[in-house]
Amino acid sequence: MARQKKKGGVLPPDGGWGWMIVAGCFVVTVCTRAVTRCISIFFVEFQMHFARDYSGTAWIHSLVDCTTMLCAPLGSLIGNRLSCRVAVILGGFLASIGLVLSSFATSLEYLYLSLGVLTGLGFALCYTPAIAMVGVYFCERKALAYGIAMSGSGIGTFVLAPLVQLLIEHYSWRGALLILGGFVSNLCVCGALLRPIVLKEEEACPLPVDTESGYIVKLSVGNGVHTEKATGVKLEADGQQSCLQSMQEYSFMLMPDFLVLAGSFLLLASGCSLPFVYLVPYALDVGVSHHHAAFLMSILGVIDIIGNITFGWFTDRRSLKKYRNICYMFAVGMEGLCCLFIPLLQTFALLVPFSVLYGYFDGAYVALIPVVTSDVVGTSYLSSALGFVYFLHAIPYLVSPPIGGWLVDTTGTYTATFFLSGFAMISSSLLLFTAAIIRHCQRKKNNCLKKDPQLESCDGKQVDYYTSKNKDLMEIIPATS
Repeated sequence: MARQKKKGGVLPPDGGWGWMIVAGCFVVTVCTRAVTRCISIFFVEFQMHFARDYSGTAWIHSLVDCTTMLCAPLGSLIGNRLSCRVAVILGGFLASIGLVLSSFATSLEYLYLSLGVLTGLGFALCYTPAIAMVGVYFCERKALAYGIAMSGSGIGTFVLAPLVQLLIEHYSWRGALLILGGFVSNLCVCGALLRPIVLKEEEACPLPVDTESGYIVKLSVGNGVHTEKATGVKLEADGQQSCLQSMQEYSFMLMPDFLVLAGSFLLLASGCSLPFVYLVPYALDVGVSHHHAAFLMSILGVIDIIGNITFGWFTDRRSLKKYRNICYMFAVGMEGLCCLFIPLLQTFALLVPFSVLYGYFDGAYVALIPVVTSDVVGTSYLSSALGFVYFLHAIPYLVSPPIGGWLVDTTGTYTATFFLSGFAMISSSLLLFTAAIIRHCQRKKNNCLKKDPQLESCDGKQVDYYTSKNKDLMEIIPATS
């Protein structure tokens, strides 16, 4: 670190220890997202043990997801202020304690706090910093690195889903939660792998903060009478500089492209969690056995891996890099379309193709979320941007499963729940597609105005207007640069 600071930082290595960062992030996604998905396997056990309805039991899963996303900015803050290593180790400790305490639950309300809030908080402190570290270590092969790292969610679901079902059968749901608590403690080991690096100025801080404090030096070099004043001014200046840095960390929130992306994420989060919560209960409701229902989650998980890696590799190709947004829209739209057909699938043989398609496109868009976000805001703001992006997932993750459970209780079927999921994800894709079309039309119009020869030969007032406007723009651009 000292040598890096003397040299002014390094470029993203795109390999080397970066692959250990990818491995650490891979295990983090296994221990956070895969374990969260497997909580749906406990759904029926909790419902039967505590004799509660669908909506009440669904609050457990929604609280885990909501707390994980709601506290994501806190994970980013700790990662930025202290280090990603500290954030992940602390989060692993909290998540493990939460799962162990949940094994002693005496009511659903107890699980709301221990499993929903405490474990979710631990996951939040681990998830965002680990993902952000991959973006720091990789530039040219960023999508592939993220594809491998995020595939931990699919591999973890594939392995853990039948394993959790087996643990429940042998040790009851309490023993299964206790064992998961020990497994999740491996997050502390993953945190130790996250070795920080300092990137070069142009890579790490495109909007540099003026760290010079000349007026402090002038005051401090005077006689001893001005020492207290200099100290006070220095503290005040440090506070102002810290405030300025915090403002710059979140300046990306004013970017129009990011605002559209944020709106799309809100719609996406409203629908993407419902199939993971209600796929197993739906399968059991239509007569599928417990083992086959858990195996559907395993299929979804292993195909999720293929989606992570293949979409990551494809979108890293030079010919496809500029079409990453389109690939992301396609994946989200197809995932929503799959949900619209699930009420027609009422046997295990028909639910297997759904798990394959839904798992593939889920892995595809999950791997592209940090890549698309990085393309919009840049690497320097990636940690803060991911914290905000996952924060946007919080409220939809909180209310969507209970709303889905209420729809099941009201209608007596799962049709309305899966329709809600499908239309929300299709709307998310259409929002980005509409914004892309508008942006393309504006660029095409601007190019036509620049290349139209009639505007140059005409002597009317309209020509003067465009000429003066272009001159003003040429004067503004160098000034801002």
